[in-house]
Formats: sequence, C-alpha cells, structure tokens
Amino acid sequence: MKAILVLTAVLAVVASVAADDKYTTKFDDIDIDKILANERLLHQYELCLTEDETKCTPEGKELRKDIPDALETECAKCNEKQKEGIKKVIKFLINHKPETWQKLKEHYDKDGKYSEKYKKLEDELKE
Repeated sequence: MKAILVLTAVLAVVASVAADDKYTTKFDDIDIDKILANERLLHQYELCLTEDETKCTPEGKELRKDIPDALETECAKCNEKQKEGIKKVIKFLINHKPETWQKLKEHYDKDGKYSEKYKKLEDELKE
C-alpha cells in the first residue's frame, strides 16, 4: 500500500533525496491539487516518470530516482505529509486517470510484486 502511495508521489508529491534516512522535505509544499487539475503538467510528470529520455523538473528527477527505493521499503523514508500527498495522488489517478495509473504500475511494477502486496489499499482508494 505504501509502495503504491509512493508511486503517487511519483506524480510530483515527493521529490526524494536521502538525508538522515528520510527523503528531502524541500518539495513538500508543492501544490498537488494544482498539478492534478492541470492536464499538461500531469502529463509531463507521467512522461518524466515513465520515459527515460524525457526532460523532468528537479522534483520529478528526484522522485524518479527514489521511487524504486520507496516501493521496496514501503515508503519508510517518507514523512507523514509525503504519505498523505502520495495517497491523494494515487486516489486521483485510480479514479480519474486509470490509464495513467496503469502505465505507472507497468513501469515500476513489471512483475506485479507491489500491486499484489498493496491490492487492499488500492481497492480502498477506489470510489
């Protein structure tokens, strides 16, 4: 579940740089609602997180770099604000952008390991 939440962070919530065994907080005040409401911005984050050659914002680069670790560690380095943001993004994607959610899952969870592990959370976020 937390891995899926981290994946949401994938969409601009949490840009991560390990410091004191936590991800950086310098991107914690990003306006998630603004990103989710802007089709162009949301699409650019999707490309950043799923296409190796796509240009990314600084927060997108950090996020892309740290998503594998966050998925593996169940977001152990995330603070509470980051976890809340991740959950918000995941819920939005599941309910309003299922094709984007699926693309992210396919990119970061090719063998289905995390999807199986966090199926209950994903089900809870569906409206």
